Amino acid sequence: MKYYIIAGEASGDLHGSNLMKALRKKDPNAEFRFWGGDLMSQQGGVLVKHYRDLAFMGFLEVAMNLRTILNNIKFCKQDIKKYRPDILILVDYPGFNLRIAKFAKELGIKVIYYISPQLWAWKEGRVEIIKKYVDEMMVILPFEEEFYIKHGVHSHFVGHPLLDAISNLPEISSKEFKAKNGLNDKEIIALLPGSRKQEVDKMLAIMLSVRSYFKEYQFVIAGAPSLPKEFYEKYVDENVHFVSNRTYDLLRCSKAALVTSGTATLETALLNIPEVVCYKGSTISYAIAKRLVKNINYISLVNLIMDREVVKELIQDDLNTKNLVEELKGILEGDKRDQVLKDYELLREKLGGEGASENAAKLIFES
Repeated sequence: MKYYIIAGEASGDLHGSNLMKALRKKDPNAEFRFWGGDLMSQQGGVLVKHYRDLAFMGFLEVAMNLRTILNNIKFCKQDIKKYRPDILILVDYPGFNLRIAKFAKELGIKVIYYISPQLWAWKEGRVEIIKKYVDEMMVILPFEEEFYIKHGVHSHFVGHPLLDAISNLPEISSKEFKAKNGLNDKEIIALLPGSRKQEVDKMLAIMLSVRSYFKEYQFVIAGAPSLPKEFYEKYVDENVHFVSNRTYDLLRCSKAALVTSGTATLETALLNIPEVVCYKGSTISYAIAKRLVKNINYISLVNLIMDREVVKELIQDDLNTKNLVEELKGILEGDKRDQVLKDYELLREKLGGEGASENAAKLIFES
C-alpha cells in the first residue's frame, strides 16, 4: 500500500520512523511519502519536507509565519492529490494536520491519526473535526481512549511508543560516553532546552544561571538535530559542554536533568533520570494559552499521566535561579530523589507494556 505520513516535530519524527519500520514488517510492499525528519528518512521512502522548516512556537510566532504555514498547507494538499495514497497517517501536529485530514477525507482517502493532539487540555471543540474526518484514532496515553470514546470517535490505546524506543537502546558506559564526547569525570546535569531557536535561546540562559551553585557537576546541553552546532557555541565554556544527536545516551549518563516541557519530560522519566520541568514563553503567548487551557493542572506528560505532581514544574515567573537551585538540589540526593524514582516505576506500569508501534501498524494494515 501507499502511505502518506505527516509529522511536524522531532518527537513525531521518532514515532513516525518506528511506525514505518513496523509497517514494513506487516506490509513488505509499503511505499512511503512523508513530512518528517532524518529518522523517518532512514526507513526509506520520499521526504517531502523536513520538520525543521515547519515548527513555529507560540501564538506570536505562528502569526508572524502565517504565510509560510498557509503555503505549506497548500503544497501538502497538492502533493497528496498527486500521490493519491491508500492511507494518510497524521502524527500529532494538529493545527496543520486537521486541515489536511478534512482535505484527504473529501478525496476518499482513509485517514488515521496516530498520537492524539492534546484536545483534552484545550480546543476540545476540535474533536468534532476528528469525528467527521478521521477514521481511526490511535492514542498513546491511557486516558485518551476514554476521552474519544465519550465523544463517539473510534479510538484504540496502543501503548506508548517511547517504551519501545527506550527498551531497544544498547547498553552504555558512562566513562566511555564522557571520553568520546570530551567531557570530564564530574557527574552530569543534562540540559534539554527544546528544539526551536527561540525556545532554546529563552531556556538555556535561565538553566545555566545555576552553574555557580553546582561546581562539583558539569552541565551538558543536549543539542537538537534541527539546529546547527554553531548555534550553541555562545553557551559553551570549560564546564558547559555540548552533545549533538545523543540525547538518550546523555540522559542515561546523567545524575539529573533540567527539561523544557514537552515529550522530553516523559523520555527523561522513562530513562529513570530525576528532572525539573521548565517552561517560559512570551508574556502574550502564555497569557493566551492560560485562558484557553482547561481542566488540567500540569504541563508535563509525567504529571498528567500520573494525575499528581511527580516532577516539579517551574513555569513563567516561577522559573528563576532561586527556585531552580532549590529543586535541583532536592533531586540530586536524598528522599525527594528516591520518591521520584519510585513514582517513575508506577508511571511505566500506567503506560502498559511495549509494542505500541507494532500494535498501531497491525491496526493500520488491517483497517
